[in-house]
Amino acid sequence: MKNFCQTSLLLLLVLVLSSCSKNNEVTISSLLDEMINRDVITNFPQQDFRLKQSSSYNRASVSPEDSVGWFINKDFNSNDKDRNFIRIEENNGEKEWVLMDHQGPGAIVRTWMPLRNAKNPKEGVDYLIRFYLDGDTVPVLEGNVLDLLNGTEFFPFPLAHKSLRSAVSFFPIPYAESCKITVTKRPFFYVFTYREYAQGTPVKTFTMEDYNKAQPQIEQVCEALLNPKNTTEGEPLQLKASLASQEEKNLDLPQGTGAVRELSLKLNDYSDSLVMRFVILKMECDGQPTIWCPIGDFFGSGIGLNPYQGWYRNVAEDGTMSCRWVMPYQENAKVSVLNLGAESINLEMKATVGDYTWTDNSMYFNAAWRGQTPVPTRPYSDWNYVTLKGRGVYVGDALTIYNPVKKWWGEGDEKIWVDGEDFPSLFGTGTEDYYGYSWGGMSNDFYEHPFHAQPRSNVYNKLNRKTVKYERNTQGYSTETRTRALDGMPFSSSLKLDMEVWSWTDCDMAYGVGVYWYGDAETTSNRVPDPAGVLNAH
Repeated sequence: MKNFCQTSLLLLLVLVLSSCSKNNEVTISSLLDEMINRDVITNFPQQDFRLKQSSSYNRASVSPEDSVGWFINKDFNSNDKDRNFIRIEENNGEKEWVLMDHQGPGAIVRTWMPLRNAKNPKEGVDYLIRFYLDGDTVPVLEGNVLDLLNGTEFFPFPLAHKSLRSAVSFFPIPYAESCKITVTKRPFFYVFTYREYAQGTPVKTFTMEDYNKAQPQIEQVCEALLNPKNTTEGEPLQLKASLASQEEKNLDLPQGTGAVRELSLKLNDYSDSLVMRFVILKMECDGQPTIWCPIGDFFGSGIGLNPYQGWYRNVAEDGTMSCRWVMPYQENAKVSVLNLGAESINLEMKATVGDYTWTDNSMYFNAAWRGQTPVPTRPYSDWNYVTLKGRGVYVGDALTIYNPVKKWWGEGDEKIWVDGEDFPSLFGTGTEDYYGYSWGGMSNDFYEHPFHAQPRSNVYNKLNRKTVKYERNTQGYSTETRTRALDGMPFSSSLKLDMEVWSWTDCDMAYGVGVYWYGDAETTSNRVPDPAGVLNAH
């Protein structure tokens, strides 16, 4: 009887542990849930992972100490000797170029691949891309190198979509043991962003059976991404005010634990484009500052009113700017607006505050700004968006530049170091690639997708609705923005994000960037309030 009881208890324990493991398992379904659950990213991930990237960055970039190699710009594979890929294999008499080969549990969370010819979309893209998971010699996914990932052939729009002269996919592809990606012709530019989970993390590898079973959920996620809803739950608060020059007014939030679940701001007069830079959004949570950012950079509009719609933010044509980031606090919080401009402004701000459960993994939402005028393009340099110390998750940015010349300004690669590593976890292939499009020298069109947008370029936004096709002219203002869900970047001790300043012309530019992250109360950044910079960097 004693042995029977012991056996029964052991069996029960195994079943309980199995159930717990199952509940924490990374699957297609769990990742899709996470993508549209804005509360998840407010917590440091329970399933420990780091974001990694496999790209065609030039392998001559080895160290910042090498002033030539570090800024070399040949990020595509003009011949097989370039080796901006991993290796060449031969399978059944056919060559395959290996672009990614990750060993261990993980999940692909973003892919980007461009057209080979900006003017002829069909030229040079008649080859296959293959995804091999867990060492299988048969690919689980195979298709045209662009069509498979642009929302037309397999993964549905907008989880995958055409961007400006490129294909972008955010559909999650989890794997338990390994992932290898190959193409059947010499590759061009490419970026694959993936989560590298800690060893032992339970992951259910992507299968076509699971993909087909998930179709109802996939449809729901697509609908949510296309029609992002502002929350209606919680207590609505409102501030209507007139702010004189240098004046600040506050909106106090309810006492006790809660979270801002929607925040909107509208200026009654936005005819002066610089007002979007001169009006500052501020927030304090539990007695510490968490947000100090010009409203144009915070909401992704940049200089002037530039309407677009995204998953976390949108800017309407009537001037209403909204964000849906969840901003939790434990005891008290306030949102403020500061007018640094010379003229008075009228504004209306609304905040919806709802319930929130604070845990040991909960974090504060932060937003900050950096601006610089002038930014010389020679010698080549890395321009630091932000450096963070402590624990957190980086969730996005919005870059506004002023380019004084016609030639393309955005060849520079992102370089992102996490937790003090010697070489960046993420080393990209160009600023436009980071923001989800390609051929930036002639991609001047407006575009918007759930996690990427170009709300303003020198020739187009939603309000004037004009464009100049294929004109190699990027003179003037451009605003690019990227926000992150599954490709949020956790860091345990530090994160540093640099963007190369790499223009085809020796000139002086102007840069301004809004950056967004979640972090603990002890997490610090190198970005501090900079009223003088705001008034000068435009």
